[in-house]
Amino acid sequence: MGQDKALVQLSGHALIEHVLARVNRLGDETLITTNNPARYTRFGLRLVSDPIPGAGALQGLHTALGAAQHAHVLLVACDMPFLQPPLLEYLISLAASGDVIVPMPGGRYEPLLALYQREICLQAVDQALRAGERRMISFYSSVQVVEVTDSRLDELDPQRLSFFNINNADDLKTAEFYLAASLSGQHPPSGGITNEI
Repeated sequence: MGQDKALVQLSGHALIEHVLARVNRLGDETLITTNNPARYTRFGLRLVSDPIPGAGALQGLHTALGAAQHAHVLLVACDMPFLQPPLLEYLISLAASGDVIVPMPGGRYEPLLALYQREICLQAVDQALRAGERRMISFYSSVQVVEVTDSRLDELDPQRLSFFNINNADDLKTAEFYLAASLSGQHPPSGGITNEI
């Protein structure tokens, strides 16, 4: 989008503020991984940066896992303003079931909205990075993955709003429209909002 996406304004608030409001009180700590910490000090949260800026999302996950102080990390992207609490709470409730708890909307992993067991995943991600991998799911074959499939998502987030992310100006307009509709008590457009990831 030609700028720091997390700070793009959506209805008068930065995208990341919408995300932070959705995860508020779900965990014991909240971390922001950023390579521009000065821009995020106003949020009053712990900030951590990648040792190698620009190395991609897998490196960002490695940074978050290494910095976290608790056994599990709920990873959410900064551009998903409509995260649904029932889905987030369900992922957390499955923490003891596996090393990665990940939704699969439409049969595809959504690794940027998933729960990770810190120690096991940190080792696996480290090995993947050392092998030159950059894909977020490159280490999934070496850990125990619990998939949250469409049948369960139909109950937790039937419109798949959690998976709507903002990549361009059109997405931002759609998000503005949805927020305006929800604030006025209307429902989103038929079929809800979905986005190819």
